[in-house]
Amino acid sequence: MDTTWAEGLTFRDGPKYLVLRDAISQAIEKGLLEVGSKLPPVRELAFRLSITPGTVARAYSLLTDQGVLRAEVGRGTFVADRSGPVFAAHETDPGWIKYTDPVPHGYEDEGGPVSMMSPGIPNVGQASYLRGLLSDIAADPPSGMMHYPTRESFQPVRAAAKHWLRDAALGPLDEIDIVLAHGGQNAILLVMQAVLRGRRPTVLVEELCYPGFRRSALLLRADVVPVAMDDHGIIPSALEAAAGAEAQLLCLTPNLHNPTCRRMPEERRHEIAAVARRCNFHILEDDWYHVPDLGLSSFRAIAPERSWYVSSISKLVTPSLRFGFAVSPPGGGTHLRRAAEDGFFGLATILADLGTAIMTDPRTERLTEDVRAVYRERRKLLLNHLGGYDVHWQEDTPIVWLTLPQGWRVSAFCTAAEAEGVRVRSSEDFAARDDNTPHAVRLSLNATVPEASFEQAVVRLRFLLENPPESVAV
Repeated sequence: MDTTWAEGLTFRDGPKYLVLRDAISQAIEKGLLEVGSKLPPVRELAFRLSITPGTVARAYSLLTDQGVLRAEVGRGTFVADRSGPVFAAHETDPGWIKYTDPVPHGYEDEGGPVSMMSPGIPNVGQASYLRGLLSDIAADPPSGMMHYPTRESFQPVRAAAKHWLRDAALGPLDEIDIVLAHGGQNAILLVMQAVLRGRRPTVLVEELCYPGFRRSALLLRADVVPVAMDDHGIIPSALEAAAGAEAQLLCLTPNLHNPTCRRMPEERRHEIAAVARRCNFHILEDDWYHVPDLGLSSFRAIAPERSWYVSSISKLVTPSLRFGFAVSPPGGGTHLRRAAEDGFFGLATILADLGTAIMTDPRTERLTEDVRAVYRERRKLLLNHLGGYDVHWQEDTPIVWLTLPQGWRVSAFCTAAEAEGVRVRSSEDFAARDDNTPHAVRLSLNATVPEASFEQAVVRLRFLLENPPESVAV
């Protein structure tokens, strides 16, 4: 590939990625890089210019955000035709078009620290796609711009959410049972505000659970009681013993348990629902990473009179919009709507319009499939290195659960990993403060770092696993 435009380029003044960005822009303006020209791969250009791949990646990313360049999955980065929107044909469907962006977007410098603390959603076109939707909505917002949100004005977005949840096995669903929230965490808080009563309500959680359950419960001055688990989830007998007469709500992540990646089987779901009926408490199901067509019933379908469901678009489209929803038991949305209306009057109307567009646009489904595909490839890469250890995972999902081999304690391993430039999530982050926790870590498949950086991080973890400290008895 021709790189004569970069000859003599120096990086003495200012951040290197900005210098490179300006050099590429000037080369395009002077005709040295024509529309459709393919730029060198990140690693190749970095080698030629004696800079880090992360520097090149940031320059490419900025120019792609500006519409100067376009990036096509599996093909490379090209000079964009700025006379109209940038589209690319999907690899497996010539009739499919989508806005394109660099993959991944906004990643860190090669060889720098890599965080596996939280799932990093890959950008497979969402940024340009969302910019297009935002532009259309800004030009003519369906909900208008000069009035407060109302239940009536939110009817289209509730209908869109019902469409989005069509394969969630929720049982009979009326759009009036859906309340919009600022992300999944806000939806959890809304459900707790709708359900919990009294000065010190009791909330039941899995002994290892998503920390957001505890945070919301403690914010509402609730007592949080952990319940023992086995490989299928919460143990029904332990649940009944813990519930007593005081429990008001049980919080679960049954489809993809966070953090252990277990999936609760159908029989266990029915057993837990039976305990909930006997002890008269509600169930909150957090479907934080929606996997379609599992062939499993939601708790709302099994125990519709007492089950609530929350989810969001954060893990499949973008976390930046903070767009989620809570679903009440059939006909039981009054308290849920009141919590939202009293708390923040409802979502901003323009955000509701955007949510409607995202959840009804057929391109969104293709984008979410591409996101899952990226996670699938990252998981394969990780298992190529760590598959010999005790690792649990589910297909196309963004986390894995690694039980540490003998010789490692979880706190020591996390400290050692951070010293190697890799941040991982300790099992202690998911447990009550005084509980004994397994020596295990949750690894998130961060797709916002280059694949090479991610693989280097996994290799560093493998080295640690293979070399436990001698100070720990084996």
